[in-house]
Amino acid sequence: MITLYYFPGNASMVAHFVLEELGADYQLMLVDRKTNGQKSEDYLALNPTGRIPTLVDGDLVLFESAAICIHLVEKNLSSKLVPEINSPERPLFFQWLMYLTSTVQSELMVYFYPDKHTDGLMGASDIASAQEKRITDMLAILDKELTNKQFLVGGDLTICDLYIMMLSIWASGFTSPPLSFPHLGKYLRSLALVPSIKEVCRKENRSLEAYQ
Repeated sequence: MITLYYFPGNASMVAHFVLEELGADYQLMLVDRKTNGQKSEDYLALNPTGRIPTLVDGDLVLFESAAICIHLVEKNLSSKLVPEINSPERPLFFQWLMYLTSTVQSELMVYFYPDKHTDGLMGASDIASAQEKRITDMLAILDKELTNKQFLVGGDLTICDLYIMMLSIWASGFTSPPLSFPHLGKYLRSLALVPSIKEVCRKENRSLEAYQ
């Protein structure tokens, strides 16, 4: 059985979405961030970065959300969560996946933890404000790309869509939240109806009321 080490609402959420969408045989193992469980000796033995998530699949121990998601999907070749090799959508899928994980998610981490990115010359609140503007500009890029689209890449749900859902939940407290954008908002409301997303949000105690 696959084990996902997770904490509700953290970067483990996208892997949780994928596991549920695949109908995989998996179990959840809570890593309690409230007590710094991700820094415990036992957890660091699995994941030396001390970050969440970690996936254990047989003898394989894997960290980094995007790597976990791709591994899970490539074990299930019938899934359409990644476009087929040589399909015209595949390069675009990887472009957007890298943008979401390496750019948008990374910028959100600075927004949420601004105190880790200052030497005292610039206040943490100033950094958070600047980051919110940067990320809002990124949401505008996604909004434009999603004009008249049901999914970000191609005609099927992919990991990219699940990533956007997670990141949008994170950014829900912005002055201009993802739901406030016309195309992105419509797209997110549609994603909120996907059974796997609804089930994961139920398990992680995340309300989708705003998406109704």
